[in-house]
Amino acid sequence: MNALRHFGTITKHKLLVMKACFQVGLYRQGLLHDLSKYGWTEFRVGCRYYQGTRSPNNAEREEKGYSSAWLHHKGRNKHHYEYWIDYGTHGAVLEGMKMPVNYVVEMFLDRIAASKVYRGTAYTDRDPLDYFLGGKGQYLMHEETEALLEKLLIMLAKQGEEKTFLYIRQEVLKKGDKKSGCKA
Repeated sequence: MNALRHFGTITKHKLLVMKACFQVGLYRQGLLHDLSKYGWTEFRVGCRYYQGTRSPNNAEREEKGYSSAWLHHKGRNKHHYEYWIDYGTHGAVLEGMKMPVNYVVEMFLDRIAASKVYRGTAYTDRDPLDYFLGGKGQYLMHEETEALLEKLLIMLAKQGEEKTFLYIRQEVLKKGDKKSGCKA
């Protein structure tokens, strides 16, 4: 039974991200978002630790001290800032690398969808920002990546999805090359 419920949860999440990606013009990313969750490595963990109110990866992490599904997932999905952690140029210190803008946008949309799935009817446009602020100062994220993410989350909380998505389409994704994140 957990397999069906977990499948439903990840599919609902994927469809929400896909719809939002389409709204801002990231069609390919919308189609490909989180496909690794359907593979056996991640799916079996999701079924085993399914709760419906939070990520099963958290439950696996609590039991084992790590999450094999998360380690697999973050290494294959560029919309997670953890994918972009590498050794810096100043020695053997891990640093957050600057993410391409299109992946920052997908990360933003991913956070909205996760909040909608887990908060259900209690969801507000402030929830993704509150979740972000709860971990602020602990992220190993490039400062420009973090600044853009936070800016979009604040805009969402204050102005709602419609205005924020329009801003993303007209300003964020138009100013820079979607693949490199570099200004034209």
